[in-house]
Amino acid sequence: MMPPDDRPNYRLNIQGEYKITTVANTVSCDTLSDKELIRLLVTGRQDAFTEIYNRYWERLFAIAYNLTRDQVQAEEITQEVFISLWDRKEEIQIDTLNGYLATAIKFSVFKHIGRQRRRLQIVRDNYARWSVDEEEEKIYARFLKEYVEGIVEQLPEKCRLVFEYSRRDGLTIPEISEKMNISPKTAEAHLTKALKTIRLNLKQSAPMLLLLLYNQ
Repeated sequence: MMPPDDRPNYRLNIQGEYKITTVANTVSCDTLSDKELIRLLVTGRQDAFTEIYNRYWERLFAIAYNLTRDQVQAEEITQEVFISLWDRKEEIQIDTLNGYLATAIKFSVFKHIGRQRRRLQIVRDNYARWSVDEEEEKIYARFLKEYVEGIVEQLPEKCRLVFEYSRRDGLTIPEISEKMNISPKTAEAHLTKALKTIRLNLKQSAPMLLLLLYNQ
């Protein structure tokens, strides 16, 4: 983790929005692609981090607010995600910045909910320890479910429909082929492609998921 003095400085403006004050740089980052910003971020470029922050803050805050319905908590969680991004910039592997940050903010919300429930459990002392662990497992399961659903949403339409009919509705390959007016072989091919895509994404994202799990 970088020393506090090496982090970008955060301040709250009069509109209640968090902004970042960084050292000015002669190269403008506002026209760079996400991949270019990631490459500069890894080298410690604060102006690249500032652009990522300004580009994604509102949408991450919206996700956090929709899940918490609490403006203060949503702002704090959003800030935590960006601070974590800066602190781990040299160790994380990011393929898609938008996907990484969306996953990070959702998981941070779930972790926040878990911490709140833990504190409530300690104060009330009404539940056994196993019930807290069970609740935390439910939070992780919900996060993983949403993460997989996000992958499924990116699948080609027919591929996605076959997967949903199979896994969500419990239809067989013959039933799916009849419902979609395609051959059983085609339906099976779509399902195989969907499963391979999900497995590949989970495998590639495993280091990121572990970092989010154990470092929030």
